[in-house]
Amino acid sequence: MITEDIRGTAVDALSQKFDVVRLPNLWKDSKELARQINDFRGLIVRNQTTVDSVLLDAAQNLIVVGRAGVGLDNVDVEHATRRGVLVTSTPDQNAISVAELAICLMVSLARKVPDANQDTRAGNWNRQKFLGTELYGKTLGIIGAGKIGYLTAQRARALGMKIVAYDPFISRDNVLLGELQADLVSLDELLSLADVVSCHLPATKETVGLLDLSRFRKMKPTSFLVNTSRGEIVREEDLLHALKSSVIAGAALDVRASEPPIAGPLEGLPNLILTPHIAALTREAQDRVTRAVCDDVARVLEGRAVQNAVNKPLNSAVPAPRESDSPPTVLA
Repeated sequence: MITEDIRGTAVDALSQKFDVVRLPNLWKDSKELARQINDFRGLIVRNQTTVDSVLLDAAQNLIVVGRAGVGLDNVDVEHATRRGVLVTSTPDQNAISVAELAICLMVSLARKVPDANQDTRAGNWNRQKFLGTELYGKTLGIIGAGKIGYLTAQRARALGMKIVAYDPFISRDNVLLGELQADLVSLDELLSLADVVSCHLPATKETVGLLDLSRFRKMKPTSFLVNTSRGEIVREEDLLHALKSSVIAGAALDVRASEPPIAGPLEGLPNLILTPHIAALTREAQDRVTRAVCDDVARVLEGRAVQNAVNKPLNSAVPAPRESDSPPTVLA
């Protein structure tokens, strides 16, 4: 069962091997989903389907959940593990696209591209009104130095930016930090040093509300915030105050605490860029994500080891991933 709008040649190939049912709007009706799920051994979702304990308990025949994407906010991995259900994700397949959008938003903030575009389309030619700032020589603060954070910093280095990073799960001698010539610092130090702060964190109990007014006040009044990770990390009412009161100069949000959001005062701010969670939405990234999730689901259904397992299910006959396992099936 595929409960969201996931399509492409990999899905077509999966359908040639298994009985695949695509119900792209079923995620909206949790009760109906729970009623139907018992007939299925595999489930493929994005970020809108809630795969909670209720659904997993109703899915008596389910052996695999494939998450097309990185975040697992919508999947109860612990309960899946107890139920003997393998969860897979696509941890790296959309990383380049997300990193590119993060850089795009930084440049757009620094050069006031959205406002300049809108003003010029209105028939004006206000060159001096859109005096911007260079990113060259500025400091980029990466919060969360995983794959996407690394790729963002790598591209920022090509623009001549200096890199500082905060990540409690990596060490100071991390080889990738060395490659970036990046300093690993505390969060407060990063906020005080950075001209641009780029957020690359999952939504967890430790990170929800991490960037609040007290943290915005540690940033430079000329600095920018970019968030392409999870909306819950930024306390939106505090960001509203920070932007209106010139605590920081501007921000760009590709993600929101609630999606889709209800339009409010944030939408009216001139120093805020808003995009509708499009960081991973490129043709290339979506093709890689779909291929990876379909391949892993096929592997589980065929009794083979997967490439991108998130958990180790209890009392499950699903093979564990092995380094020596055969290369992934190409579903094209």
